[in-house]
Amino acid sequence: MQPSYMHIEFIWAKKPSRENVIMAATTMTKSQLVAFMAEKIAITKKQASSFFETLAELAVKEAKKNDVFVVPGIGRLKKVQRKARTGRNPQTGEAIKIKAKTTAKFYVAKVVKDAIAPVKAAAAKK
Repeated sequence: MQPSYMHIEFIWAKKPSRENVIMAATTMTKSQLVAFMAEKIAITKKQASSFFETLAELAVKEAKKNDVFVVPGIGRLKKVQRKARTGRNPQTGEAIKIKAKTTAKFYVAKVVKDAIAPVKAAAAKK
């Protein structure tokens, strides 16, 4: 049975499998991610869903408490303080004051960056 989303198989793949499929038309939904992980590590979909919910709760709790939450091999979620600044109303051009606020940023791990967009040899020599 084919997945509900469109797929493209890698040219060098010997045998089509979930690991050899990339998504062309859409991003993976939560239910697709849960189903994939449940199948991959031989657990139920309910357990996989529970894992992702617990991970999200833990990430928020730890980032709020310790200012940073690291997901090894993926990246880190960090609580950052934005300073107060002056901005412009795009409709009128009027200067407005924007208050300082706390927000979250996600920094992608170098391993992930290199896997997604490898540094070219010529650019690396400069």
